Amino acid sequence: MTGHVIISHGLESGPEASKAAALARVAGQLGWTHERPDYRDLDVLGPLGDVKGRIRRLAERAHLATRKPLVLAGSSMGAFISAHVSREVPVGGLFLMAPPVALEVEPRQLKAAMVPTRIIHGWEDELIPAMDVARWAQRRLDPLVLVPDSHRLAAHVEFCAEEFGRFLQMLSS
Repeated sequence: MTGHVIISHGLESGPEASKAAALARVAGQLGWTHERPDYRDLDVLGPLGDVKGRIRRLAERAHLATRKPLVLAGSSMGAFISAHVSREVPVGGLFLMAPPVALEVEPRQLKAAMVPTRIIHGWEDELIPAMDVARWAQRRLDPLVLVPDSHRLAAHVEFCAEEFGRFLQMLSS
């Protein structure tokens, strides 16, 4: 069984970013349909962009997705909004890379549905302390992979794609 994936990019990024493109490639190879919404118009509205606007845009896309299961994936702000939308729309899983657990704007705290979730985070993340993410994952008993990398996970793009492939295969079985 395959489904549909919506991959959300982070701030100062776009739908063609290396991690988003790598995840889309893997999803396609496994027979999953996929899309990568563009949030760049919302990201210029303040230091963290229009977070609520991003959540609305993703929720609209997710509500239109008729192929199940639906998986939401994202990096940084894309992970944050994916987690929030999982509480509004039935999803089969969440794949979160470098998720912020707290923001200076509303909504302030990272919240997600209790669905199969995989998290990848950098030990050397200069924006989001790895231990904050570890505590969040521990409360939910979510699998967390910590890698020796910074916030962008630039040295682990292929690793993220491989983990995503394993995650989709797990959901398909």
